[in-house]
Amino acid sequence: MLISVIIVNWNRCDLLRACLRSLEGQQRAEFEIILVDNGSMDGSVEMARTEFAAPRLPLRVICNAENRGYCAANNQGIAAARGELIALLNNDAEAEPGWLAALARAFGQPAVGMAASKILVYEDPQRIDKAGHLIYPDGQNRGRGSGARDQGQFDCLEEALWPDGCAAMYRKSMLQQIGAFDEDFFAYGDDAELGLRARIAGWRCLYVPEAVVRHHRGATLGLQSARRLELIERNRVLLAAKLFPWSLLWLNGAYYLARLAAGLWYARKGTGDTAHFPGLRGKLTIVRALAAGDLEALRLLPRMLRKRRDLERIRKLSPAEVRRLIFQYRIPLRELA
Repeated sequence: MLISVIIVNWNRCDLLRACLRSLEGQQRAEFEIILVDNGSMDGSVEMARTEFAAPRLPLRVICNAENRGYCAANNQGIAAARGELIALLNNDAEAEPGWLAALARAFGQPAVGMAASKILVYEDPQRIDKAGHLIYPDGQNRGRGSGARDQGQFDCLEEALWPDGCAAMYRKSMLQQIGAFDEDFFAYGDDAELGLRARIAGWRCLYVPEAVVRHHRGATLGLQSARRLELIERNRVLLAAKLFPWSLLWLNGAYYLARLAAGLWYARKGTGDTAHFPGLRGKLTIVRALAAGDLEALRLLPRMLRKRRDLERIRKLSPAEVRRLIFQYRIPLRELA
């Protein structure tokens, strides 16, 4: 079964080189690589074509004149893919030799439309980056086990909510049925929207512990990027507006305030995500970024509500079942904060 591996790149030449080298070592998998470049200015495309062109790797390159975002670039790759399975690999990630073959084995069951990798922190491979995903009832989502020591607690093949787009595999026929990435999301939270939409359409996801990838965290915009916070906040709101049942959507503000309060509590102790933004100036950066993200979400809200109505075309889970699914994979507030 042919696998199409899609790599989206934007000005990360050295990381891209390491990523492509990791694909050279893939075992027991037939695959092609589609590199979609978002207008890089650092020689990434030239490096890929010079160092990794056939016969070294089955590589095709799509060049955009500008940064079209993660979603649009992946959609270009999906449209060009010849494989029955679509694998996504971030340019800042490196795959272990059995990665593709392990993920592909998950699709022996016809109801499985997605497979999640075991993603480790590159700089500290004994620490989990993501092992599938969890979600909080306000729409914020995070990798399962993020930051935990890898002590074998995520070494079982099991159901997951959805895969992280850093290193994921999708059944192409599923994407043809439900649609690919929502390009209004641009970047961040896009894999969560696609994954929850697929679950609503009745597809399952398996977490595959043998499919191991190491990931440089925050390499795209950086962990201290205000724009990153804006996009995460904006897309949290858009995801909830588009996909959450009304019974949960009405409570979104209360859950959001609870999460902010928990974040403030840990900020006083200098821990949690707020530690990336130290001092009063850093905290003001967070406030401005969250406000900007909410304003952007408000502008896009009418479009999301129209898409919400379109969801009925593919719906298999009732709103009550979606609510139960979200609470089944709910991330504890303390862990999120």
